[in-house]
Amino acid sequence: MSPVFATLRDEAAAWCRGKNGWIRLPFFIFFVFYVAKILIKPAFCNVFASLNLAFHEAGHVFFSCFGKFFGILGGTLLECLMPFFLGIHFYRQREFFGIALCFGWVATVFSGVAVYCGDARAESLPLVTLFGMEPEIAHDWNYLLGQMGILRYDLAVASLFRVLGAASLIVCLVTGIWLIRRMIMTRNADA
Repeated sequence: MSPVFATLRDEAAAWCRGKNGWIRLPFFIFFVFYVAKILIKPAFCNVFASLNLAFHEAGHVFFSCFGKFFGILGGTLLECLMPFFLGIHFYRQREFFGIALCFGWVATVFSGVAVYCGDARAESLPLVTLFGMEPEIAHDWNYLLGQMGILRYDLAVASLFRVLGAASLIVCLVTGIWLIRRMIMTRNADA
């Protein structure tokens, strides 16, 4: 086991002492099933879709100063980075359960990116623009994959994002269960 992972594990185990896992358990079960439903049925209307879309559109604005390619990529990039930034915030506050939930959020991001990327050649999805303006580039992933010369592999790239989303949900599930179990065990040991 790497020293970094061992340190994180030890910090998380210490954090669990005195925490009530029973209170977190129902929320965690609901959260995992909710995220799993998003992965299984990406068209499922969910709260993360609006949140992710807001960060996606903001990413275009934020990264536009780095040129056209990064301005287009910036939507997906910021959308993917926001759960990571929140995870860092949770780590600084030593809120390890929140970190586990960030992996679930990442799963929803990758699920949405997979849908968008998989539509690169077809361009059949209804797209959203800031303030209803007509964009210079109609479809982010059509442009990005086209510029990289891999547009014909849009479905393969989308599959990669789906796999990353499933892996992220598994990390959320395993980490959350481990934390809740530790909370329950240490609370019972302290009683």
